[in-house]
Amino acid sequence: MSRDIGQFFPATLELTLTAIGLAIILGVPLGVISAVTRNRPPDHGARIFSIVGVSMPVFWTGLVLLLLFYYHLGWLPGPGRLDLTVIPPPSRTGFLLFDSVLSGNWEAFRNALAHLVMPAFVLGYLATATIARICRSSMLDVLHQEYIRTAQAKGLRPRVVILRHALRNALIPTVTVVGLVFGGLLEGSVLTETIFAWPGLGRYITTGFLALDYPAVMGGTLYIAVVFSVANLLVDIAYAFLDPKIRF
Repeated sequence: MSRDIGQFFPATLELTLTAIGLAIILGVPLGVISAVTRNRPPDHGARIFSIVGVSMPVFWTGLVLLLLFYYHLGWLPGPGRLDLTVIPPPSRTGFLLFDSVLSGNWEAFRNALAHLVMPAFVLGYLATATIARICRSSMLDVLHQEYIRTAQAKGLRPRVVILRHALRNALIPTVTVVGLVFGGLLEGSVLTETIFAWPGLGRYITTGFLALDYPAVMGGTLYIAVVFSVANLLVDIAYAFLDPKIRF
């Protein structure tokens, strides 16, 4: 069982890290823009984007993307991590993108990256919407604080006030949510991996459940729980870098 987890978990982690990276890159700026332009068209657009992302089921989004971009348009490859005609690189880290770079197999890198686009977007859309909503709420609270008014009264540029003074303090609740969302992505990858035939731990657990392989289900679930706990520990450590008043 431990050998199976070591084989399948890197695929899940590669997908989850890509999804959470996409969610942070899109969600934080979206939340900041939404808070700064409160009750204006950019804010309304960001809120609609967030509501749609939170409301749509992962399996429905995945099926729609497969139907549109793979079946009808043919812009992206179908399920799996690699096409059958592409020779996979030697497995060193378990991360297909890293292994492709390390071996210099750029054809496999491009193909693996193309296969990663749809499942990472499906998994990251929900996380993006959640992070954007929390970041917007935190920014709105911070922008009404007295030290923000003081910074504005000193004549600092709006960009400096928003990025240096407001955003850094608003990131503390956002980082907390990122840790929780990361654990949710590990759990949500079960549906995503099943739809996209992604050979990760979520699909392994699903196969074990259907085959009544209880050790595989319990071992995979326990492993995800441990990774979730480690992720939240890293979030707690990150507080000290965001807020100098916090000491461990």
